[in-house]
Amino acid sequence: MGKDSNTILGILAGTAIGATLGILFAPDKGSATRQRIADEAIHTKDKLAERATSLKDSVVSTVSTRKETLDDQIETIVSDASHKADDLINTLEKKLADLKAKNKKLQKTS
Repeated sequence: MGKDSNTILGILAGTAIGATLGILFAPDKGSATRQRIADEAIHTKDKLAERATSLKDSVVSTVSTRKETLDDQIETIVSDASHKADDLINTLEKKLADLKAKNKKLQKTS
């Protein structure tokens, strides 16, 4: 987990603990206090689930973006290599044609 995740988890845990302690020390009936604790626990659970979903979506988005960037970089490298290979082949074909012409001249003179 990253720093942001730990910070948010700490804030949520602190909020839940503080709310629970506040409810326990509040002058209210036992049944009402238990209900408030249950409600707060459900609320905190929902917040944690929402944050976990948000974090998961963020990770998926980041991974997807980086994968696309990597795919683009690989495509660029392959394309550049293909162009360089074509240039090399053209250069070698010209050299071969020159050598064949020189070879013909040498064969005629002998």
